[in-house]
Order: sequence, then C-alpha cells, then structure tokens
Amino acid sequence: MREQPEGVRVGVVGVGYWGSRHVRVLRSTTGVASIVGVDPQFASLNGAQRQVELGIPSYADLEDALPHIDAVIIATPPASHAPLGLKAIAAGKHALIEKPLATTTRAARSLVEAAENADVVLMPGHTFEHNAAVHKLRDLVRSGELGRLFYLDCARLNLGLYQADVNVILDLAPHDISISNFVLGSRPTTVTAWASRHVHLEHEDVAYLRLDYADVGVRANIQVSWLNPQKVRRITAVGSKKMVVYDDMVDGERIRVYDKSAVPPDEGDGPVSQIAYHLGDTVSPFVAFAEPLAVQDQHFIDCIVSGSHPSVDGGSGLAVVQVLECAQLSLQEQRPVALAEVTRRPADARPRLDVASAGTSVG
Repeated sequence: MREQPEGVRVGVVGVGYWGSRHVRVLRSTTGVASIVGVDPQFASLNGAQRQVELGIPSYADLEDALPHIDAVIIATPPASHAPLGLKAIAAGKHALIEKPLATTTRAARSLVEAAENADVVLMPGHTFEHNAAVHKLRDLVRSGELGRLFYLDCARLNLGLYQADVNVILDLAPHDISISNFVLGSRPTTVTAWASRHVHLEHEDVAYLRLDYADVGVRANIQVSWLNPQKVRRITAVGSKKMVVYDDMVDGERIRVYDKSAVPPDEGDGPVSQIAYHLGDTVSPFVAFAEPLAVQDQHFIDCIVSGSHPSVDGGSGLAVVQVLECAQLSLQEQRPVALAEVTRRPADARPRLDVASAGTSVG
C-alpha cells in the first residue's frame, strides 16, 4: 500500500447525526490536516446554516470535493454506500464506510476489489471492534478461561428509532454480527432469522437471528428491537467453567466475569436431574476506556499515513453483509440459509436488503 504524506485531508460524506460525530473526533485526530463536509443539504438555505454550525468547508456534491481530499468517511444511507465508495476509490481516495459496508454481497465485494486494485485503505465502520471492552470479551473467550464456550447471546434493544429506509436487522444487527465474528475469530456457516412487523407497515421492527459457527461449535443468538421499553446493549458468553457479561450501558464494570457453571453428572452416574452447580465469585476486570469512534478514526488515519493494513478491513465488512443477505433470504423463504449460498446465487436471484434512500442511524 502506498504511503501517504503526513497530514490527511478528510471528507465526511453525510453530516447528519453520525457524520457530525466523525467531524467532532476528527478535529482531535492526529494526522488529519483538514476536514470538509459533503452533503446535498448544503445546497439549501438551511444547509448554509448547517455549514456555519459545523465550522468546516462544505460541498453539496462528492465530485466537487474530490480534488480537496485524500480520504472519505461515508456516513450516508446504506443504499448509497457502495456507489459513493466506488466513486471515491476510483478517484484514488481512501474510504471508511459506515455499517453496513454495502447492501449486497456483490456490491461489498466490488468495494473490496476496487480498493485492492487502487491500493487504498478500505475500512467498514464496525465501531465495536475498536471497543476495549469487546477486546476484553474476546480475550476471555479465546484464553479458555470460560472453559468450552457454549454460546453467545446478544441483545440490542430500544424504543426506536424507527427508520424509514431499513428494517431493524439492517439497522442494528451489523454491530452484533461483527462482534460475534470478532470474538469467535470465525464466520457463521448458517444463518436463520425470524422477524415481525408490529408498528411499521413495511419494515420489521423486532427480529431474532441465529448464527451457527460450525467450525468452532458455537451458536450466537442475536435479538434486535425498536420496540422495547429499555435500551439494552448486552452480550453474554456462556462457557463450561465461567460466564461473562458485557454490558455497554454500564459506565463502569462493563465486563463482569461470573465464576458460575452447571456441572453435568459423571457419565453413567445418575439422571440429568443430578446436575450440580458451581457458584463462585463475580469479578470485574479493569478496562481502560477510550471512545471507540475516536480509536477507529485514528486507526484509519494511521493506516493511510503508514501504508499499513487495517485491523478491521473490507473483508470484515463483506462478511457482515453476507450474513445480512442470508438473514433476508431466511426471512423470505423461512429456512436456515448457508453462508455459501449468497456467493453461489446469480446476482439477479439474490434478495436485495431492505433499503431505500432515507437516513440511517447507529445503535
């Protein structure tokens, strides 16, 4: 990968709720020479006021901004991710694209291939893979401290925000899919999805996903909802020796390790009802906090400046899109879907993810 002179000019494409957060962290990101905003709203009178609020040079069209930037952070609706990303990459710009990387496997793969051919950095916005607590969860799982891992249970719930362009799976599930892949160091072989429309007439607002990781013998269960009275961001890992809970809604002690387990009876030594229980201490290891978005954006800039490969790359983004596509197919056909199917199906036969052109959010 070619080296980038120190001082990267970054264009934030889409400066709504999430894009404006990127602008904020980029102001204190080492190696950033300048920041510009790119958003169609800047062509309107209200957009002029928004430019003043942001305090950065702004363009209504990416084409106009390209001569003034070295890299883009794309925080626009999902359907626009691939077209905008491909345009930037074709102009030789590095790209960080918010989740999901694209809306189809084919589009995600085109981004990965284009970035490789152009020799530019491509990163998906998998913010939680830059979260120190998630790294601790991964270390606990992979170290064997939990014993043999039985399953992961993920819950990402809230009352809203309902989206006009996507269902709850595409809006919230990318986080837990990327976390599960990261923690397990693997990718699911089979995906099964169930979902319901309770309030929204077009898009599912409550969903359950089951990801089977056959190579490691683990199942990840994911619940996502826009229709829950409490905001929940929690992952539980259950092993044969210990259990751990990662709760992102807790300011301190986001990781808690429970020295608890169910102990099966010795083989041939009585009925299953004789299962015993081990009850030990609960500990909360220290995890230094750093804002994951700031860590992610700093890593993006560092990779551009040094010419190094990102720890969370386009392949990670592609893997998440494959799972999302499998989930949509599972909903449509009401069956488990093997991940391999999305690569075998012709493009015109694949289900398109539930997207349109309105705004997006981050859970």
